[in-house]
This record gives sequence, structure tokens and C-alpha cells, in this order.
Amino acid sequence: MRCSLLLLSLLALPAFPQTSGLDADRLKLIRPRLQELVEKQTIPGAVALVARHGKIATLEAAGWRDVEARKPMTTDSIFQIMSMTKNFTGVAIMMLVEEGKLELRRPVSDYLPEFANQMMVVEKHPANSPQTLHAPAHAPTVAQLMAHTSGLAGDPDGEFADNPRTLRAPLADAVRFYGKQHLQFEPGTRWRYSNMGIAALGRIIEVVSGDDYVHFIETRILNPLGMKDTFFFPPDAKKDKIALVYRHTGGKLVRSGDEILAGDAAKYRAGAKYPAPEFGLYSTAPDLFNFYQMLLDGGVFKGKRYLSRQSVDTMTRVFTPDVTPSGWLGGTGYGLTFEIVNKPEGTLLLHTPGTFGHGGAFGTEGWIDPYNDLIRISLVQLSDGTGTHARSVVMQIGEAAVEK
Repeated sequence: MRCSLLLLSLLALPAFPQTSGLDADRLKLIRPRLQELVEKQTIPGAVALVARHGKIATLEAAGWRDVEARKPMTTDSIFQIMSMTKNFTGVAIMMLVEEGKLELRRPVSDYLPEFANQMMVVEKHPANSPQTLHAPAHAPTVAQLMAHTSGLAGDPDGEFADNPRTLRAPLADAVRFYGKQHLQFEPGTRWRYSNMGIAALGRIIEVVSGDDYVHFIETRILNPLGMKDTFFFPPDAKKDKIALVYRHTGGKLVRSGDEILAGDAAKYRAGAKYPAPEFGLYSTAPDLFNFYQMLLDGGVFKGKRYLSRQSVDTMTRVFTPDVTPSGWLGGTGYGLTFEIVNKPEGTLLLHTPGTFGHGGAFGTEGWIDPYNDLIRISLVQLSDGTGTHARSVVMQIGEAAVEK
């Protein structure tokens, strides 16, 4: 079995010219490290990409996209990138800002009336005391939705609690419900990761542009960037390339089911109506490279401008400097839909200060290092939070390969 996996991985590995300034011998460590994780059943499989100076230096695949059917992971395997979708929603918002159709400092309710007159929960002690409400000092703004400082809770409860799994409600209906939820704190004073807040951004895109959210993302970002394997709802022709999602039970990998975000991966979101601006995209490592390279080059890709340099700089500036916690990795703050390394603890994965990116619920990660002109992508599909092992391999080896 070990020999078979090794052969499959080698066959899936395309040849790339060595990118200047990266240690080729170090990069060659990525695949065997990932293969070890596969053999230990730490991960079902993974794809890794490292690029520098606009060129892919290494693109690796290890393990299986479907363990039971023995379908090997390949470098063009398609993953549910989950919260990495937030960056695409953020870029779409900035496109509308640049067109003068949207202002980041304005209240959300200026664009979505359902967010008008939101009340805030007053924290009381003891914890079981009756809930009291009052109006916030300031209504949450569009920028605060992007930085997760709006005061909105993370996920919906009540009648829409199932929607992140079932995707049964259209975006407009879901966001109308989200707008009636109470704020959990004074906007701008704390950081709380809010999927409902990013979903509201998706609805703002629709209201301001007059276009459907999915169509806007496809026609303004995905298609122009040549992201041919990136989508919200899987077409039949792409389903066989999609990596399935696993979890660990009794030390073994077993398939995750309907209990996870977007439901059972093997059902391919059949009948779904909700595009999930906060976690809806499928993508591949090569497709993500195109998107990240555009950001790394200040909004330009292959001669076409998507964003101004000022917009990219604004999105990757920390807007939570004095808020703890303010990110997932530790040593990070949040910009406008991006997590950004801004403290020493954030460099422990060998991230350079100023590195920005995002992860996803199933272990996918993409990080952009402007200082070293470096992109690193790690893709796995695990619903139990154990994809960090593959992330460490790719992030640490990729950054350690930088020589000059």
C-alpha cells in the first residue's frame, strides 16, 4: 500500500522550474511529510502548493480524495474551502467601494433595512439573570462586519439554526432573519468571528450591485481569473474530483455526514439554495494561486486590474490592534475579511510579520507573505479540527525554503 500511494503521488506531481530564491531540497520534504500523515491516518489526503515571485515552485498531492473508493488525491482535486470564501466576499465588497456604490463607514442598515434598530444584550451577573437589552451607542458598520467587530453572534439560532448545514434558505431570507438578531457587544469594542456578518456582506453585494451574489462572484472574480474549478454548487462534471470529508473515530478515519457545515460532502449540496458567502466555495490549489497572486501583486493578475493597490492595503491592515482575542492562530489581528500576523506568537508557524490569509473549517489554509513574495496553500478535508498537522508541514517548510 505504501508503495502504491508513493507512486500515485509521484504521478500526480507536475514538473515546475525552480523558482529563484527557494531551496528545492527543502521543498522536496513536503510530500514525504504529508505521506507520513496519510499512512498514520492523521489525514486522508492533502494538496500543497508553494509559489514565489509569481511562479509555482511546488505542487504536491498525497493520499486519497475518497478513502473507501481508493480514489487518489491529485493536484487538481477540488476542496470545500469553507471560510476562505470570506476573502472572495471581501474582495467583491471592495470592488463596489471602488465604484462609489458603497461606503465602509456607513451603518449596515443603510443598505439592509432589516438591520435597523438592532438592540444589544446587556451582560449581567449572575449568568442566569434575566436578559436585558439596550440600543448600542453606534450601529454596526459595513467595515465592522468585515473585521468581525460588529457585535453579531457567530451562527444563527432558532428557526435558522440548521441553515449552515442544510443550506435550505435563500440568502435574502436568511439575512433578513440575521438582521433581527441581538448584538452581543458594543460594535467596534470586541472581536467575535461572525458567519452571519459575512453572510450580510453577501446580501449587501446583491442589493448594491443589483446582481445575484453567486453571479457577481463568478463574473467579476472567478471567471476572469481563470478559476475553472471554483464554484458554489457542484456541476455534475466536477463531482468526481471533489475530495470527501472525514473525521477520526477510534483512531480511524471515517466519513463525516450531514452533521457538518454544508451537509454530507457526498451529497454535493443537492437542492441547496443558500450560497453561503461565509463558507460556500469549492476550489483547487492552482485556482487559489491565481486569486492570491492577484492580491500579492496589488490587485493585478496577468495585466488585468481587479482591485486598486489601496484596496488591498486597506483589507490587509489590522483593524483590531487592541482587541484580544482577534484571530484564530494567535499573534494575529483581523483586517477586512483577512487574518494578519502582527505579533510574535503569529510567527511560530514561520509566518513573516504582515503575512495575511485565512483558513477553513475543514483544514484548508492559504497564506500570502508580501515580504518574501510567497504564497503557501494547504488543503485537507477533516471536520474534527485535525487538519492543522498538514498546515504546519506546508507553512513551515514553505517559509523555511526562502533563501534570498
